[in-house]
Amino acid sequence: MSRLLTVAGGGLAGSEAAWQAARQGIQVRLYEMRPDQQTPAHVSGSLAELVCSNSLGSALPDRATGLLQNELRAMGSLLMRCADACAVPAGGARAVDRAAFAGMVTGEISGHPNIRIIREEVTAIPEGPAVIATGPLTSSRFSDALAALTGREHFSFFDALAPLITADSINMDIAFRASRYGRGEQGEGDYINCPLNREEYDRFVDALIAAERIPLKTFEEDVEKGVTAGMNKFFEGCLPVEILARRGRDALAFGPMRPIGLDDPRTGRRPRAILQLRQDNVAGSLYNMVGFQTNLRRSEQERVFRMIPGLEGAEFARHGQMHRNTFLAAPALLNSALQMNEHRQLFIAGQLTGVEGYAGSIGTGLLAGLNAARLIKGGKLLELPRVTMLGALVHYITHAELKIFQPMKANFGIMPALETEKRLGKQQRGAAYAERALAALNITLPSP
Repeated sequence: MSRLLTVAGGGLAGSEAAWQAARQGIQVRLYEMRPDQQTPAHVSGSLAELVCSNSLGSALPDRATGLLQNELRAMGSLLMRCADACAVPAGGARAVDRAAFAGMVTGEISGHPNIRIIREEVTAIPEGPAVIATGPLTSSRFSDALAALTGREHFSFFDALAPLITADSINMDIAFRASRYGRGEQGEGDYINCPLNREEYDRFVDALIAAERIPLKTFEEDVEKGVTAGMNKFFEGCLPVEILARRGRDALAFGPMRPIGLDDPRTGRRPRAILQLRQDNVAGSLYNMVGFQTNLRRSEQERVFRMIPGLEGAEFARHGQMHRNTFLAAPALLNSALQMNEHRQLFIAGQLTGVEGYAGSIGTGLLAGLNAARLIKGGKLLELPRVTMLGALVHYITHAELKIFQPMKANFGIMPALETEKRLGKQQRGAAYAERALAALNITLPSP
């Protein structure tokens, strides 16, 4: 078998897969169509560009995403190393400077002697061993090729980006720095918080519900109405804020704008709601509106979001937008090594598999890259224990009931139950899951 591996897609999963195979001595051709052909969400030609958020999720060791990140570190993940090197303050989360992170990944990949980056769109299924990691914004031509290969329609959901605000446009006479319950790396708090009293909140919700959205294409309208069988109009973990607001007047106050753990220093009391802004770059000049993914028209975003106290003069470095994500029917197509059942030289990685979240994409890229290298070298493919977070994620996407299959992010609910009769609190349970997972991972794949 050829010792050449093709990796289609230079996002998080494809970059990690290319690196893992290359460090096993495999010659890798990494195809990335950007910047010659952009997607609706990307803005650069850098590898591993983050689009929806700059956060990889909680980094706390007793949280599901924190455990997954620690597993990736133990397995020698390039992208977790880059994320740690490009971290910005975000309370208990691992957030990064987007440009620095993508730049570091691009530099590491382009500098590896076993990797050749080819700036072209992949339009046909590669011949020979390959990792397909073209992501949720797979081009229409390659999407057609995948559909022809699998003989199945794709499942789809809609994803949305939150706006970025310039730091110097935030009114700090109203907004204040704090992390929930005093957590954070900085004494004054890692987040900027914009408090709303009841009247301000009610006016904002009314305006948000009435605001004009960007029209959807005919196919997307069918999906939103639920016409297309097997499709949900939005992925529940990334709902546009205006859609969430329509579910009830208190939906935002109990969701992305929940004020729990935060008191307004002007009043000494908990406000009705809080908008949190998270630092998006090392310089601290850009802030992300946490949980405010949106499909409002740009002019409406500026009008409505400036109703939030502290943002009346906000300058938008990036407006929010919504786009369609694509993922495959993984339970019918893949095994636990992320190898296609009927096309054994092909591996799928990233959000195409049905994992959600940056860390999940990185993890599936890592596993697919390792297994592609093992296949080429004639070795046994790696299947991770279900008691690890990455193993549990892969087991879910390859064994879920196809009728109800939807993207899944890291969570303890998909892991095997703990074998203990002792009643544990939330943090104790998380710590126990983490201890069991890392011990099992150490046995399965010792740290490099």
